[in-house]
Amino acid sequence: MNFQASVSDTSLFIKQDDGDIVILLLYVDDIILTGSNSIKIQKMIDKLSEVFDLKDMGQLTFFLGLQISYKNNGDIFVHQSKYIKDVIHKAGMDTCKPAATPCKPHDQMLFSDGSLMSDPSLYRSIVGSLQYLTFTRPDIAYAVNTVCQFMSSPTERHYAAVKRILRYLHGTLHHGILYSADQMTTRTITAFSDADWAADLNTRRSITGYVVYLGNNPVSWQSKKQCSVSRSSTEAEYKALAHTAADVAWIRGILKDLEVCLPSPPIIHCDNMSAIALTANPVFHSRIKHLDTDFHFVRERVQQGDLKVVYIPTEDQIADVLTKGLHSPAFLRHCYNLRLSTPATIEGEC
Repeated sequence: MNFQASVSDTSLFIKQDDGDIVILLLYVDDIILTGSNSIKIQKMIDKLSEVFDLKDMGQLTFFLGLQISYKNNGDIFVHQSKYIKDVIHKAGMDTCKPAATPCKPHDQMLFSDGSLMSDPSLYRSIVGSLQYLTFTRPDIAYAVNTVCQFMSSPTERHYAAVKRILRYLHGTLHHGILYSADQMTTRTITAFSDADWAADLNTRRSITGYVVYLGNNPVSWQSKKQCSVSRSSTEAEYKALAHTAADVAWIRGILKDLEVCLPSPPIIHCDNMSAIALTANPVFHSRIKHLDTDFHFVRERVQQGDLKVVYIPTEDQIADVLTKGLHSPAFLRHCYNLRLSTPATIEGEC
C-alpha cells in the first residue's frame, strides 16, 4: 500500500499521496489511522478490511487505557480516569481522603525504612499500574519513579508512599492533558532539563527530569535516576542535558518522517550556568573527562546550530516537578505549565 516505515518509531507508518498524508500507528492488533484527507483514510480502512478482519471503531475515543475527548475548536483532551478508578479499587482505597500532592516535599526514603511487607505482590502490581499512568500524568512521574526503586523488598513505609500517590489521584481523578489545536500547528520544540544532585540517599545518584514541548503542548517527559554517581551538580545537570538532547533528537526524527520542518533550532532550558557554559566552550576540560560522551553529544549539536541551550531561573524551571517533591503552590504552578486540566475545561464544547 506504499506506506513507509518510520526510522524513529517501528510502530509508525507514513504514506505521502499527492500532497496528502496518511499516518498509521500500530500496536499489536490495535491501529490508529489518521491523516489530512478523510476520503483517503477511509480508502485505507477499506483496503485493510479486504485482507484483515477489521472492526472500525470510528473516531478515536479509547486506546490502550487512554481516553480521548474533543472540543469543537479542535483541542484534544487525553486522560485515564477509568484506569485510575480501577487501580484505586484494586488497592481498596475507593473512599480514601484526597492528598494535595503525590508525595511529601523533599521526602526521601531508605531501603531499610519500615518493616518488610509480608506479601509484596500487591505493591508490585499497583506500582506497575502507576507506571502506565505516567503516560498522561507527568505530575506523578517523580513520585512513581521513587516507589519503583523498592520493588524487590518493599516495606510498609514504601507502601505508605504508594498510598499517598493513590490519594492524590483520587482527588484528581479526571485530570489529563489538554492539547491545543492552535499550538499543534506551531512548529517549535522547547524543552526543560533539570537534575537533583545526589538526591537518592541509598546510592547518591542524581535524578534526571525533563519535559519536551511541541508548541505549548507537552509531548515527552521523564523522571529517572541516573545510571552513575555524579561528582558535582554541574555533572548531574549535564547528564540530564544529554538525555534531553537525545529525546529532542528523537522527536525531530519523528517530525522528519512526517515531513515537518522546524523553522528554528529546538531550545533547551537549563538552570545551571556551568552546564550551559560547557555546551558552548570549545575547550575540552580535563575535569569532565568522565563526561566525554555526553559532553561531545550535546556540544556538537550546539556547535552545528541544531540545538540551543539557554538559562532559565530555577523558579521557572518546569522540569523541577520531575526531580523532587514540591510544596503545593509550586507543584500546582508547574502542573498548570504541564497543561494538566479537567473535563470542566471542555464541557459545553464537545
